Amino acid sequence: MTVRILLCDDHAVVRAGLRALLGSAPGIEVAGEAGSGEEAVAMAAKLAPDVVLMDLQLGDGIDGVEATRRIAPTGVRVLVLTTYDTDADVTRAIGAGATGYLLKAERPEELFAAIHAAAEGRTALSAPVAARRTAAAASPALTARELDILGQLARGLGNREIARALFISEATVKTHLGRIYAKLGVDTRAGAVAVAKERRLLG
Repeated sequence: MTVRILLCDDHAVVRAGLRALLGSAPGIEVAGEAGSGEEAVAMAAKLAPDVVLMDLQLGDGIDGVEATRRIAPTGVRVLVLTTYDTDADVTRAIGAGATGYLLKAERPEELFAAIHAAAEGRTALSAPVAARRTAAAASPALTARELDILGQLARGLGNREIARALFISEATVKTHLGRIYAKLGVDTRAGAVAVAKERRLLG
């Protein structure tokens, strides 16, 4: 089966490189290319490709996550191809409906395999991304106090405000945050909230 691809990247040089690379791959055909999220959504509806190869950062307009959120419900598979591999980015993309998440540092054969996997509806993740998600899934459960702090974090409160709300010291808040980050496999507040939402840890 030939997999029809729509490329979405805001850099023309990157799109040209991908088109040349994919043109040499057996069983893959580039049906079109888009330079923005809005263009990707419109072209996905028009061309009905099997897979959209989606970058995350797309300059002005909607980003790759929002474009994915609009395209995924139509049945077109979205495979993210980006240089960004933070937990928050991965969680947002998968949460928006992306079938897979690849890094641009991948070898061509890995990209080809991921495209075929995505076309079949199978999850395709770069090895570093898969390893981090597995580690996060296997992490210890959060304590009741850590869940309290996570809830305050999701409301956008800073350490001082969280300390006041929970009647604890700022130092205690920082200690709990360090444990929360370690358990969730993240290193930022936004990452912690994103993972918490993904795992439905927030009441």
